Amino acid sequence: MKISFKVNGVEQTLDVEPRRLLADVLRDECGLTGTHLGCEHGICGACTVLMDGKAVRSCLVLAVQCDGSSLRTVEGLAGPDGEPHPLQRAFSAEHALQCGFCTPGFLMAAAGALEADPTIDDDPEAIEGIVGSNICRCTGYEPIRRAITRAAKEQRYPTA
Repeated sequence: MKISFKVNGVEQTLDVEPRRLLADVLRDECGLTGTHLGCEHGICGACTVLMDGKAVRSCLVLAVQCDGSSLRTVEGLAGPDGEPHPLQRAFSAEHALQCGFCTPGFLMAAAGALEADPTIDDDPEAIEGIVGSNICRCTGYEPIRRAITRAAKEQRYPTA
């Protein structure tokens, strides 16, 4: 089945089997291997991408469901000049990654939440919802909470 979608601002037209998962198409057809497959049941969150601005588990979405959509993966977080996204800087500064396997999913879940509500740094429950949506076996989650809060503040109150 022929589908078209925009991923990280680039139009893609692909011929895919109707049963192919978005995660597999992103990795195999588009070469975007930052989308990680962990549990393949939608529980771990490592495969989270943004579809039309909303965080989705790409291991649960069929690629054909994305026809006409705009997708954003972790490869699309950095600015056009390659400048890291505030979340990427904050994750590094707060030591919010260790093995890095879960990091793309956390970054994309947080990016979607920050785009929907730039004031989440004022809402610990919202941050807890983001952190609780994905599984990390290394960090203990506190550095991830700090990183999301830091990035939200940086976006709201940029320094001159």
